Amino acid sequence: MIGLPANVRYTKHFAQQPLEAFMRGLKTLMLALSCLSAVATAAEIAPVTKTKPLPDIRQSGFIYCVSGILNTFNPQMASSGLTVDTLAAQLYDRLLDVDPYTYRLIPELAQSWEVLDGGATYVLHLRKDVPFQTTDWFKPTRKMNADDVVFSFNRMFDPNHPYHEVNGGHYPYFESLQFSDAVQSVRKLDNSTVEIRLKQPDASFLWHLATHYAPILSSEYADNLAKKGKEEDIDRLPVGTGPFMLNEYHAGQYIRLDRNDAFWKGKPRMPQVIIDLGAGGTGRLSKLLTGECDVLAYPAASQLSILRDDPRLRLTLRPGMNVAYLAFNTRKPPLDNLDVRRAIAYSINNQRLMQSIYYGTAETAASLLPRASWAYDSEAKITEYNPEKSRELLKQAGVTNLHLQLWVPTASQAYNPSPLKTAELIQADMAQVGIKVSIIPVEGRFQEARLSDMSHDMTLSGWATDSNDPDSFFRPLLSCAAIQSQTNLAHWCDPSFDSLLHKALLSQQLSQRIDDYQDAQKILEEQLPILPLASSLRLQAYRYDIKGLVLSPFGNASFAGVYREKQPEPAATNDPDAGPPTPAAEAPAVVEDKP
Repeated sequence: MIGLPANVRYTKHFAQQPLEAFMRGLKTLMLALSCLSAVATAAEIAPVTKTKPLPDIRQSGFIYCVSGILNTFNPQMASSGLTVDTLAAQLYDRLLDVDPYTYRLIPELAQSWEVLDGGATYVLHLRKDVPFQTTDWFKPTRKMNADDVVFSFNRMFDPNHPYHEVNGGHYPYFESLQFSDAVQSVRKLDNSTVEIRLKQPDASFLWHLATHYAPILSSEYADNLAKKGKEEDIDRLPVGTGPFMLNEYHAGQYIRLDRNDAFWKGKPRMPQVIIDLGAGGTGRLSKLLTGECDVLAYPAASQLSILRDDPRLRLTLRPGMNVAYLAFNTRKPPLDNLDVRRAIAYSINNQRLMQSIYYGTAETAASLLPRASWAYDSEAKITEYNPEKSRELLKQAGVTNLHLQLWVPTASQAYNPSPLKTAELIQADMAQVGIKVSIIPVEGRFQEARLSDMSHDMTLSGWATDSNDPDSFFRPLLSCAAIQSQTNLAHWCDPSFDSLLHKALLSQQLSQRIDDYQDAQKILEEQLPILPLASSLRLQAYRYDIKGLVLSPFGNASFAGVYREKQPEPAATNDPDAGPPTPAAEAPAVVEDKP
């Protein structure tokens, strides 16, 4: 693919369409069969193709390179990944947003709101002139109103809603928060006002509305699909109010987005965006260096010196609301034994992980919460590296010849740029104390299917959130309810822990909530269902002529303000006398966050 013009590269496949269609069909069948044992979050997304002539991407847009597998276009039904991290901000809007610089809640589709009854009732006043996207599959006849908000939330929270079970009926993020049990009613007061009543106060509620997991869908579109008996299309052929809309999708290859000229915040600057899914690791870096990618999401930390030394490239680093962790299946012997879990924790050389994986772009995590969180416990202690103590605990537990499987996602993530390499280092560390580890690479729905049957021993995973509320870490990852939603990979359930989380939601006093969350963290330190590994900076690399790209700590930002500035391409540095590259941990970052 290297060297082909972009407009050729992304249309060439049509000549092989019959063969590729057959292969895609075969792949889809195999994937479906592999996942019968699991509760899937959504049906496989069929290719979406438009045949109208399209201008050269170099003249009219940019190419965003990222790894990921797409299971749904609807962020409501996603647990993480491509849908939430990249697509959500382009296709949809939420009621509230989070300012990437001040970390405060700001208006989005709701221009104002009221908190009543001590945090049990929320009244949201909507903007009146927000249009939905006009696509080949939907022509709206009205602007966004309260009906759309009521539909979007009742679909998730009301099990009797006609759309609740469509495409599987699972909404992992909100299920892990038990929102269907917490919400008493979502009702329309008038066309531009919605009231949400909770059964009891919840101080985190507005923050959850500001996540990408809470997009506003079109109720009119849903009604049209229901009349045609095509309800499943609501998550496959998206319609939102966001700055871009779907043009093409080819599984494992790319997604093409067209500009939404009627976007309520103003016309996006670029007519189109291509999200390239086709290359991983060094392949994506090569594409960036050759100009086949304009933006590289989640570059590996080991590549930073290359990125920094090339005058044609720019790099953004921001604090991230994320954590990488090792989850133990606490319901499976011998990992149900606390001494065994502690032994594994003592066997891992955290310092080596920082040096070999993150290259100075992360800190060893002492807590589930990243340091940027307002509830972070500054007295939290990092688990020490102590192989002797590890062997002693294994002996104490009577465990010998231990052989464990470690399941590892293959794609780079905001919290871990090199999961497989991380797994190999952990494997080597544990071998030193007599534990044999087999690494099992898993991806996408294969991971969801296999984790659901609780057969795994350990999982290398992580969590990134677009909320500054600690509840968005604790409940989705470790509450009892999160086991069923498949986000609690440790399968750990402690009623006293859940009780503290519940108590923290009842108070509007920040000091009280901090105390509750720090008490909850102490339980995690004592029980060790997961071992926090790292909280990393968010990284993004891009070409010199790309401007207006904003990197938020809370997930990917809209591409509406991105544009290409015409200027001569800087010469690549090829001076043999220039000396070795600057170590990534010491080199200053080039940060260009603001348009």
